[in-house]
Amino acid sequence: MEAGTEWVCMLKGDGAAAICTEIRRLLDQAVRRCLDGRRVAIMLSGGLDTSIVAAIVCRYSKPDAYTVALRGAPAPDAGCAALMAKALGIRHTVHCMDEAEVLELVPMVVKVLRTYDPMEVRNSLAVYAGMRAAKREGAEVVLTGDGADELMAGYSFAFGLGKEELDAQLRRLWSAMAFSSRPIAESLGMTASIPFLDPDFMSYAMEMDSGYKVGSEVGQVYGKYILRKAFEGMLPREIAWRAKVPIEAGSGTASLPKLFGSRVGDAEYAGRRALYLREDGVTIRDKEHLAYYEAFRAEFGAPRPAERGKACPQCRSGVPDGATFCRTCGAYPI
Repeated sequence: MEAGTEWVCMLKGDGAAAICTEIRRLLDQAVRRCLDGRRVAIMLSGGLDTSIVAAIVCRYSKPDAYTVALRGAPAPDAGCAALMAKALGIRHTVHCMDEAEVLELVPMVVKVLRTYDPMEVRNSLAVYAGMRAAKREGAEVVLTGDGADELMAGYSFAFGLGKEELDAQLRRLWSAMAFSSRPIAESLGMTASIPFLDPDFMSYAMEMDSGYKVGSEVGQVYGKYILRKAFEGMLPREIAWRAKVPIEAGSGTASLPKLFGSRVGDAEYAGRRALYLREDGVTIRDKEHLAYYEAFRAEFGAPRPAERGKACPQCRSGVPDGATFCRTCGAYPI
């Protein structure tokens, strides 16, 4: 079936309009549950998910919005978030994170999350920097858009799947999804509120026919299709139909491998890599991975070998049976 054909068929029925109405109702309810009189901020990437949350919050209050950009790196989130903040009339801060702050935050992020997975650390550095900036200006609750991609098929791998395979992949995502925003906020003395993970919305999204979640618009395939349709009238079109951009790409932290690559010479890297393989049984994949592992090792020591069950071949940590990914070191596939 051509991408989007199933969606087009569904869209012509009354069911799609009813689903859009229920999505709006449930998310409005979820956001209101997050507002308890404390000072609220929102991590605003300018993507679909955080923009929906911001638009709903602004019905009831005027939160401060924060966006993180790595200084000197391409960071498209900053421009998109500024557009959304202007449309909503809210105060918007772009926090520019420089190399010194990155180096300061790496051990903090590694400690909070107990991981040296480069993708997780890279993404979570932006989350930590943004939340810390909000905390310094008095925020007590920080809202995020976590969960929408997992619940509503926002990732590009879903676009070419048949319905049965898509359903299976989504169930796998739901069983494994975890978000760094909550432990990071807690470590800063704040609360992370995540409307898309509200139990009522989660239940509705999980039971929804996945045929509504992937479709095409003007010849381009999108995930979170029904979510986009539900809110396209509330958002600027370039936000409602913005393609999914990972945190590392949107904030510019995708440039960190280059930064860490310039801080260690090849011979020194080879020596330290060999040392950790020999003494700790840990495989270091590149210079960025080395920096995060050394922060992990300084805090926790070498990963503890699994006593029984499945072990990661690259760090010996225990992983759940059937897992294809190691949360400790980021190895994939295992």
